[in-house]
Amino acid sequence: MRFLVTANTDAGTVKGINQDSILVKHGVCAQGELLLAVVCDGMGGLAKGELASAMGVRMAAQWFEEELPYELRDLELQALGDKLSRKLKALNERLQAYGKQKNITMGTTFTGILFVNDRYVITHVGDTRIYHIGNRLKQLTKDQTYVAREIRRGAMTAEQARTDRWRNMLLQCVGASKTLEPEVLSGRRERGVYLLCSDGFRHELSEGELYRFLNPLQLIDKEAMESGARYLVEQVKRRKETDNISVIIIKGA
Repeated sequence: MRFLVTANTDAGTVKGINQDSILVKHGVCAQGELLLAVVCDGMGGLAKGELASAMGVRMAAQWFEEELPYELRDLELQALGDKLSRKLKALNERLQAYGKQKNITMGTTFTGILFVNDRYVITHVGDTRIYHIGNRLKQLTKDQTYVAREIRRGAMTAEQARTDRWRNMLLQCVGASKTLEPEVLSGRRERGVYLLCSDGFRHELSEGELYRFLNPLQLIDKEAMESGARYLVEQVKRRKETDNISVIIIKGA
């Protein structure tokens, strides 16, 4: 296998329920090695966030197991990402219908990456993130939040965003958005480490710390990857992060 993977999720120090859900699916096909990794962050302020995030990873797992094998006959990664995007739109409608029936509101972010040998496609909604760590730390996804949009527009600085009252406001959320337009992007896999994480993992960690503990030279084997993930999760908890904490680390040869 060309991929090494470790994952860690924790309820954190305050919440009694872990509303995050994570998924890793691994396989082999004629085109090479397959790996699907997903992080879903159920909305902490919304009822039944843990159900919404669980439905997100369940949908992705079923797609990987039941539909993806047939899609690989005529491989086009951007098209695969678009199909997963359509499934997220359908899930958005189902969650809204369920919420209306039960008189509740629930939602989840969804950030997933599918590797097929030396290529990848990402499908993304919300503010869970994917980074690539090689000779530097690079964020691949764009946060779909109010403050991230204002920073991109030049209307707010990153420093202002850290204390803005709307810093946690999502522009899109599976299950709580009237319309949903997931971000889909594809590319060629690079050597190094791919990191998926919920916002609870990254809020109390600097980019320098992420690079220091998760760079490819540091993560020499699976044991080192597991140790690095555990250490950073505990650091986040010691720094009084109140949210759930989830991380998936992928190292490709």
